[in-house]
Amino acid sequence: MKACYPGTFDPITNGHLDIIERASRMFEELVVMIMDNPRKKCTFSVEKRKEMIEKSLADIDHPRNVRVEIGYGLTVNYAEHLECGAIIRGIRAVSDYEYELQQATANLSLNDQIETLFFIARPAYSFLSSSVCKEIAMNGGKLDGFIPTTIIQEVMKELYVPMEKLK
Repeated sequence: MKACYPGTFDPITNGHLDIIERASRMFEELVVMIMDNPRKKCTFSVEKRKEMIEKSLADIDHPRNVRVEIGYGLTVNYAEHLECGAIIRGIRAVSDYEYELQQATANLSLNDQIETLFFIARPAYSFLSSSVCKEIAMNGGKLDGFIPTTIIQEVMKELYVPMEKLK
């Protein structure tokens, strides 16, 4: 069976990579779907996010069954277009679960042939989000352990503004 792991990945975090690695062991193929969500103001273009994810796959035991795509429209419709039987979602906290349950229920109503599977974040990543990483980067903090090492310089270059430039 083929599965997809949708998200904005702005930028990809080590928590995302952990879920990619774990899910890739369970499915014949895993498609990391960068969804263009008009409700979210993204820092990086979808093309740049795709490039960073592909670079980041080198930071894990990257199986050959993972590929990255840019998706459009409803996630469940794009999953069907790609012939995926499952949608992978990560859960960090109860607040994630409430949101993800609503999305999964809506997707099931739209297409009852595609299942949503929740992966629980490892405790080391339970606080980690792209937003947290961007906040750390904007303030010149160290991103080691939070995002893949292969993209730290790119993220810092895009987001970090030294204090003297703010004056």
